[in-house]
Amino acid sequence: MSNLYQYSVEERFLRYVQIDTQSDPFSESFPSTEKQKDLGRLLVEELLDLGLADAHMDDNGYVYATISSNTEREVPVICFCAHMDTSPDVSGTGVKPLVHRNYDGGDIVLPDDHQQVIRLNEHPYLQQKIGDDIITASGLTLLGADDKAGVAVIMDFAKILQAHPEIKHGAIRILFTPDEEVGRGVDKLDMQQLGASIGYTLDAGEAGSLEDENFSADSMTVSFNGVPAHPGSAKGKLVNALKVAAAFVHALPGESLAPEFTEGREGFVHPVHMTGTAEKASVQFILRDFDTAKLGEYAYMLQHLADEVVKSFPGATCSYTVKEQYRNMKEVLVNHPGIVRYAEEAILRAGGTVRRHPIRGGTDGARLSFMGLPCPNLFTGEMALHSKHEYVSVQDMQLSVHTLLELVQLWEKGE
Repeated sequence: MSNLYQYSVEERFLRYVQIDTQSDPFSESFPSTEKQKDLGRLLVEELLDLGLADAHMDDNGYVYATISSNTEREVPVICFCAHMDTSPDVSGTGVKPLVHRNYDGGDIVLPDDHQQVIRLNEHPYLQQKIGDDIITASGLTLLGADDKAGVAVIMDFAKILQAHPEIKHGAIRILFTPDEEVGRGVDKLDMQQLGASIGYTLDAGEAGSLEDENFSADSMTVSFNGVPAHPGSAKGKLVNALKVAAAFVHALPGESLAPEFTEGREGFVHPVHMTGTAEKASVQFILRDFDTAKLGEYAYMLQHLADEVVKSFPGATCSYTVKEQYRNMKEVLVNHPGIVRYAEEAILRAGGTVRRHPIRGGTDGARLSFMGLPCPNLFTGEMALHSKHEYVSVQDMQLSVHTLLELVQLWEKGE
């Protein structure tokens, strides 16, 4: 079936990644950066050109559009979702995408910084991509395949459906979100306006990947109050909150709960930001585990550790705040097995191999699932995320488009 269509996913992707949409975790606005709307406006224009007359972007930067049903069958309204922003970890300004045609299996030296080399032994998935067309950045920026590959896949899927009315499907809602990379992707989403009953995010990596399980996540801040005093007469008086915080970080568990030493289904406790003065200091953490109950255990461990550290600094005090971020989508999807079953079958019908593994992170789909839209995550081919070594296979993106085409037909037939 894939040979019947003229894919546009590559040229769309190359166009989208050149628009800087980096989000900002320290911004208090929504979206966190106005430049995300630059891509949103382009997508609305292209959706309107495809004939999706209701395509629009709201004040919060969400892009909505509808592909109308062309069947008389009753079919659940499906939402396909991808996020427009790129990670704050690496610059997204001035992205220069490069297409390496018919990849030969060697290391890829990025031309704008020869120190940046995508090495085959560090990226074993590339061994499966020999002969594919691989897209990278030039060495100075990330690429933005996370998640503009997903955006391009959905846009090409919409183009093909509009051009081929013989493909029967129910109503489809398209959603592009801002600020996923800073954990706010669906904070202001209007679920009533979205009007879908099931969903799929397009934000996973290797071809054939189907993710229906992710970390549950909390954030936690541990704050320390010292005892201020003039340093010239501080003997016996001053308790430096920065030193208390540093002692606390030094006392954290090592290999057992650190992300740099864990993998698979192992959870972690990770300090991500430390700030303060001699009077007050705080350490911000992310807590992650597939078992939601363990997050409470991690928070208690950090509280106990902070209390013990403070005992070594008489006069210092500490306090804690914990905030829920997202939960394991498996807790919802277990009650909707057909959503995952159809996705598996669609991957197979498109010619792919199903890869099932849990996400050591979160997606918009995790939060959407708990907002009433059961929403597993499908592959786009995006790899080496949040780095200058990010890459994507054109053929993987095409397979993703093909998978969506098969998926909507399965839902229409109700097989």
